[in-house]
Amino acid sequence: MNFMDRFKISLLPFSALVFGIFALMLLVYFTNSAEIFSREGIKIYTTNIWLASEEPEKEFYGVLAAIYGSVFTSVIAILIALPISIAYSIFVVDFAPKKIKEWLTIATDIMAGLPTIIYGIWGVFVLVPFLKTYVMEPLYNNLSFIPLFSYPPVSGYSYLSAGVLLGIMVTPFATAVIREAYKMVPFTYREAIFALGATKYEATKVIIGYIKPAIIAGMILAFGRAIGETVAVSLVIGNTFNISPSLFAPGYTISSLIANQFGNAFIYEYMVSALFAAGLSLFFIGLAINLLAFYFLRRWEESGSRL
Repeated sequence: MNFMDRFKISLLPFSALVFGIFALMLLVYFTNSAEIFSREGIKIYTTNIWLASEEPEKEFYGVLAAIYGSVFTSVIAILIALPISIAYSIFVVDFAPKKIKEWLTIATDIMAGLPTIIYGIWGVFVLVPFLKTYVMEPLYNNLSFIPLFSYPPVSGYSYLSAGVLLGIMVTPFATAVIREAYKMVPFTYREAIFALGATKYEATKVIIGYIKPAIIAGMILAFGRAIGETVAVSLVIGNTFNISPSLFAPGYTISSLIANQFGNAFIYEYMVSALFAAGLSLFFIGLAINLLAFYFLRRWEESGSRL
């Protein structure tokens, strides 16, 4: 056995440790969710009822509203973060003066490292009042016949507030991935594009297409960060079991539901199990998003190999 083979074998315990921790986490969630699954079955995910009672036979839990809110706010966040991340990366790499280029990079890194509670408090005192006064109320007053704007913005705590806050929070993570990929495109490729007579705009479009896998990876990272955010979202989403197509309606997310209910869950017979089942749904959502992204990456690779 040569040195390289021994080196590979020495790495196996570390890989097994990571996989083992992941498998153990899933086992804990499945084990603790078994009680609510045996009692309610799939209704835990298909109903919007949260009935806590000191009499176990009257308890019933459904987390559909929280699942809806998690996906809805995360999609809003991605729609905000994607164009900003791409535009910011292009500006920093291609157009920003050298004197401020490093400072712009540092700024996004600092934003990524800020505690989420700071974003949450800022959202409560600045973002929510701003959106309520200058975005929600004008849109509701003029376009309330459109379902997206049909809910009266009474408090401002809503899917939109949570989505915008999440979009701001996840933008630095997506930007870091996209910026580094954009920066690493070989200079010879750029020269070749310009040699063909392409303009700066056309060259940028070609390079963006070249780093499409990095963009998808950045969006997966941002989506995972958004759908799992707890404290900041809890402060601005309204924490209401509500399913509405309107951006201005209050709602719940799985993470905020767990954070708000876990403290008193042990008083009730089935609530702890229901919260574990809610957490398990986050795993399934994340798995679905990753599989979908993997599918698109494979298609992109296959289409590239045929060219």
